[in-house]
Amino acid sequence: MKSIFNYLLVVTSISFFTSCKNSNPVVYDDPIPKHETFTIDSKILNEKRIINVWVPKEYSTSQDSLYVLYMPDGGTKEDFPHIANTLDSLIISKKIKPVILVGIENIQRRKDLSPPTENEEDKKIADFVGGSNEFRSFIKDELFPEITKKYRTQYQKGIIGESLAGLFIMETFLKQPEMFDYYIAIDPSLWWNDQKMLLNSKNDLAKFPSTPKKLWFAGSGASDILPYTDDLKNILTQEKLPNLQWNYSPEPKEEHATIYRATKEKALIWSIGK
Repeated sequence: MKSIFNYLLVVTSISFFTSCKNSNPVVYDDPIPKHETFTIDSKILNEKRIINVWVPKEYSTSQDSLYVLYMPDGGTKEDFPHIANTLDSLIISKKIKPVILVGIENIQRRKDLSPPTENEEDKKIADFVGGSNEFRSFIKDELFPEITKKYRTQYQKGIIGESLAGLFIMETFLKQPEMFDYYIAIDPSLWWNDQKMLLNSKNDLAKFPSTPKKLWFAGSGASDILPYTDDLKNILTQEKLPNLQWNYSPEPKEEHATIYRATKEKALIWSIGK
């Protein structure tokens, strides 16, 4: 009887933690690569933020300036290790250009990465939500200058993230597309705020800048993800923006908890491949 109870407990726990709307990203035991860490005393967020930076081996053996890839969920106990290790492998195999990875460690993830919402159910996911504008200002006005000061960087910048981080990336792509040159949004939580972001997307795309941009996005088989990433694909197909390269990767066989690792390599190769 006890073993049955334990089994049910495990199944229930897995179900809870892999649910799209109710979970943080699954944590894996990835080896933490050699990296640098510093703290920014953010005046915009009124808090200290930990930043983790990984540079490829080429950085120390040349004077080249490199692209920069930014990532929310960028703590050493979050997604930073497996993305850094993946970049290292892809760079060594010459599938992508050398790139610097900048990870932003979380404090209040659901506040930072969520736009404002009028949906009462959305508001229940955390004590505070809707702080994406301030978080974006922190990245643009405080983090960008710090990275430029500390490292040899090229002008090209990208951002990668999954779930609520994917939502934040899509909001940035639509509201402030000039911030990054390439965007990777994996399983973005486009259900947020009754899909208002999608409903308003045509108006945002009508103001899209003339500078070239790239967008790669994917949707898992989660019932609250795939229909809306399909909708985004349809909108981009209709709009036919000449200065936007985009790629959609529907992944109905993947779960919300597995899609980041299942798609990250092809997303990076498409976005910053040689």
